[in-house]
Amino acid sequence: MRLAMRTLGAVAPGLAARTAEALFRTPPAHTPWEGESVLLSKATAAPFLVRGEPVLGWTWGDGEPVLLVHGWGSRGARLGSFIAPLTAAGHRVIAFDAPGHGKSAVHRSSLPEFIFAIEAADKIHGPFAAIVGHSLGGAAAVLAMARGVRADRAVLLAPASNPAGYTRRFAEILGIGDRVRERMEARIVRRFGLQWAEFDVLEAARGLSAPLLVFHDEGDSEVPWSEGSAIARAWPGAELVTTRGLGHRRIVHDPAVVARAVEFLSDRAELRLALRHGSPA
Repeated sequence: MRLAMRTLGAVAPGLAARTAEALFRTPPAHTPWEGESVLLSKATAAPFLVRGEPVLGWTWGDGEPVLLVHGWGSRGARLGSFIAPLTAAGHRVIAFDAPGHGKSAVHRSSLPEFIFAIEAADKIHGPFAAIVGHSLGGAAAVLAMARGVRADRAVLLAPASNPAGYTRRFAEILGIGDRVRERMEARIVRRFGLQWAEFDVLEAARGLSAPLLVFHDEGDSEVPWSEGSAIARAWPGAELVTTRGLGHRRIVHDPAVVARAVEFLSDRAELRLALRHGSPA
């Protein structure tokens, strides 16, 4: 693939850029985790449209809404460990398969489409008591909140702080030069109407004030711990929890992580309940 793309980039850079964009926007296949079908069978279907394309969504429980946002190559039920404790705490939980993921129909995806999906969910289910985002879904949640999506609190699990920088890593892996990479980036800008500067997660985080709890494993080999740490430093008042031995994926199911996250999110729910009933918090 590297040899083919390098050759194509030399003789037909426009075609190479189109091919690179298609590959860049193709998420890897994800094998459903054990129990996913049972989890979805207990949900209420809540599909919606993202830029005219159907996206599958689900809800569980009643109460103040909490949105779960999965990462690249994953699916909505990936954060299923949060559903039972959140519903038990009195929340309505919303999850979706992002465009190009899981059971959603389209085959391509991107960070902009994650952002647009969060914005579409906000129009239907928001404002949110909280957003929980994993990996690229965490980055998308930060950017969506900076664009006006309303959430009282946020929990980020192994979030990416520099998703725009992935184009350079991708170009290195694929063996394409700067000329083809820049054309690929320009195609994405034209497609979605967003400039690459708008994907600056750290700049977005600096302008947010909702309470934030970040979990990141020190041994994460997919999204380095430094990225979650950078978001926590940029976001005023945020707290960083460093885990060990969970890596990038097990962190979303770890009982201690889930329990602490739900406790953090439920603080706001208890405060609202106290205010609603006129009792001191």
